[in-house]
Amino acid sequence: MKTILLSIPLSHKQTIMNYSENILGTIGNTPLVKLNKIVEGIEALVLAKVETFNPGNSTKDRMALKMIEDAEADGRLKPGGTIIEGTSGNTGMGLALAAIVKGYKLICVISDKQSKEKVDILRAVGAKVIVCPTDVEPTDPRSYYSVSKQLAVDIPNSWYVNQYDNPSNALAHYEQTGPEIWEQTEGKVTHFVVGVGTGGTISGIGKYLKEKNPNVKVWGIDTYGSVFKKYHETGIFDENEIYSYITEGIGEDILPKNVDFSVIDGFTKVTDKDAAVYTRKIALEEGIFVGNSAGACVKGLHQLKEHFGKDDVVVVLFHDSGSRYVGKMFNDDWMRERGFLEEEITKAEDLIKDHIEKPLVVVRTEELVSHAIERMRKYKISQIPVIDINGFVGSVDESALFQSYVLDKNVADKPIREVMGNPYPIVTASKPIEEVSKLITKDNQAVLIALDNGKHHIITKYDIIGSIK
Repeated sequence: MKTILLSIPLSHKQTIMNYSENILGTIGNTPLVKLNKIVEGIEALVLAKVETFNPGNSTKDRMALKMIEDAEADGRLKPGGTIIEGTSGNTGMGLALAAIVKGYKLICVISDKQSKEKVDILRAVGAKVIVCPTDVEPTDPRSYYSVSKQLAVDIPNSWYVNQYDNPSNALAHYEQTGPEIWEQTEGKVTHFVVGVGTGGTISGIGKYLKEKNPNVKVWGIDTYGSVFKKYHETGIFDENEIYSYITEGIGEDILPKNVDFSVIDGFTKVTDKDAAVYTRKIALEEGIFVGNSAGACVKGLHQLKEHFGKDDVVVVLFHDSGSRYVGKMFNDDWMRERGFLEEEITKAEDLIKDHIEKPLVVVRTEELVSHAIERMRKYKISQIPVIDINGFVGSVDESALFQSYVLDKNVADKPIREVMGNPYPIVTASKPIEEVSKLITKDNQAVLIALDNGKHHIITKYDIIGSIK
């Protein structure tokens, strides 16, 4: 941090003003905070390097500024130029701060799995944001890797940052974050644990710490759907391991040049659910409001606890702020939809509480089959109860309707009563979930639940599956 010192006479005393010349001067020197309740069961002293204290609220501020300054120095980035980068959001924020101070334009290319908050924040600080699909190959022209590279070709006086392969990424952490951790622990750090994405953080810090003490162990946190763990253990890049995942900021379907596997002692993989659950736990149990990768790291600590002794000092890095995930991990509805919310589900009414306000979709016996099909399309459902003036008298299922159509192409114009099946069983709201599950069979695809207000709701096999933890 560049400090401006001014001596001002005041009542025969001198005072010194201490301030940064601009916001970039506040990057770094983030605190170490002891973790307590959330690491119960781990013998070691666990310290979190809380990188949210950087001005852009993430560790990426460090490497963003370093990459820009190095590009300026060797002429890759020229005055008035456009900075282009594919980012999960945090690097974009760091680049945006530097672009504002230094007078550059910025285009951030981001995948559609990133939180809305990240996109909104980038736009708020002047970045142009282009959103690309997640579930495409890295070489696909629609991927955020490919789009970033092509923009750099098409836009004059532009510079493609390429944080994945840019050596300044790891160098920033070798020069800054590693020394900070060493000095803050007085050289007593024995283990360093961090999520791995571009690889710059773990490689830069790991290299520095191992140079100071070769016995320091460096552990990477990976996610399911990513290739790092198996590649580190076997040297095999297994494309069968690559699939879509929810966890943000860690894991990759490529091998960035910044990942120096030689300084990494091992990886552990953390599920999307565990990462999300522990992200919330950190806020509730430690009062530290951090992001998704931090949750993955803390769960990873528990998975690795057999490697830590009572005299060890374990440093875990918290990448970014929880403010970027308020619509995701910190939103009950988002968590519930994915089965991540740790709620006890024991009876029938528990299965429908997240959509209990939706009305029951029904069809009458004398309506046409085409009406039932239209409702299935409109509400994206597969089963509909059939009623008449006396109550529930039957049911229609998309599979049964398909079979009816195969046998008779004119079935759409027939009344429902001619194709309907047996009515769905009706259970009380307090019916145990185990008994409800037994009623879902090949021949019976749903169950009706009688609510206390006299209304009914439907339970399908997907509600049962969604309750499995």
